[in-house]
Amino acid sequence: MKILIINSGSSSIKYQLMVMPANEVICSGMIDRIGLESSNVTFKSASNSLAETLPIQNHKVGLQKVAQMLLDAEKGVIRSTSEIGAVGHRVVHGGSSFTDTVKIDEKVKAKIKQLFDLAPLHNPANLEGINVAEEIFDNAAQVAVFDTAFHQTMPEVAYKFAIPNKLLTENRIRVYGFHGTSHKYVSEQAIEFLREKNLPTQNIITIHLGNGCSITAIKNGKSIDHSFGFGPTNGLIMGTRAGDVDQSVIFYMQNSLGFSLEEINTILQKESGMLGLTGFSDLRDIEAEAEKGNKDCQLALFMNAYRIKKFIGSYTAALNGLDAIVFTAGIGENSSHIRKLVCTDMDFFGIDLDLEQNEIRSKENRAINTPDSKVKILVIPTDEEFEIANQVYHLLRD
Repeated sequence: MKILIINSGSSSIKYQLMVMPANEVICSGMIDRIGLESSNVTFKSASNSLAETLPIQNHKVGLQKVAQMLLDAEKGVIRSTSEIGAVGHRVVHGGSSFTDTVKIDEKVKAKIKQLFDLAPLHNPANLEGINVAEEIFDNAAQVAVFDTAFHQTMPEVAYKFAIPNKLLTENRIRVYGFHGTSHKYVSEQAIEFLREKNLPTQNIITIHLGNGCSITAIKNGKSIDHSFGFGPTNGLIMGTRAGDVDQSVIFYMQNSLGFSLEEINTILQKESGMLGLTGFSDLRDIEAEAEKGNKDCQLALFMNAYRIKKFIGSYTAALNGLDAIVFTAGIGENSSHIRKLVCTDMDFFGIDLDLEQNEIRSKENRAINTPDSKVKILVIPTDEEFEIANQVYHLLRD
């Protein structure tokens, strides 16, 4: 079965065309910096590759570009859309309605739309991807894989807010957790990597750092705590999202500064984070400016790492121990500078970074800790597309 995986992030689209269950990747690519004039478009197959920079205004334009590349007479990999047996979609928020992978119908789409307010940067893009894919790949089964599913193992002590009980029982306000597809994949990869070296695997912290950022405490392969909450907005500092903010700030912005709730929501989700601190949302730009002496960018990088370190400390306590930390996603895999900032002055926890290993660029799963580091420091490239394809195949097969 040929399965096309569409992973629509807040400012990117990753895609892969795979043959399952052979786990064969026919082609893959990415469109990032969506909404900017300099969006990067890549396409790679066994015989061809493409890399270009052009304006991609929104996710619909991006997905149409993906289809165009797949069907290209010279470099494409399919002759007809009918060759695609299924399209697997990453959907960020499943609320309490979805705890597993499902085939998409009109009811599923309606529920995804109902959750727009909880994931305004993601669920609209996810639904757009579904609608466009239904038009282009009209013979394929459309399947949704939800980011919230992996975190359903969190205990009540972790997912319940200290608010009136009826808001949970009647309104289902609780911690849901996100980036679950990524955290599940890299935690399983980390456990396999450590077991091959006869190292302990009980307590692991996975750190997903991209335009969106999150961190998960994992005990015996199960998520027990997570930095995102009711929506994918709190926790770590992100590209445009503020992460944790004292809730009294929101009331002050409304009551004393005159901002509407809609304006506050826009500020905290689309104008804050690294963008609000530096004027840039892409970490590559921020690191480049920091090297030139930009004080705002330098401080923002330290703040970003400081927030991650605080979560590592709290999750080590929740786990009652720590065997490994795992860096993943675009920033986690590629920014040696962020990894260095996070791991500096963490010797009390037994975290000791090998500076030379940290600078090596690789697509392989690898350890970057010193030989005598008590806690192993791993860099594991996430492969949400494979995880989605695997879940789609097993759903349709069964």
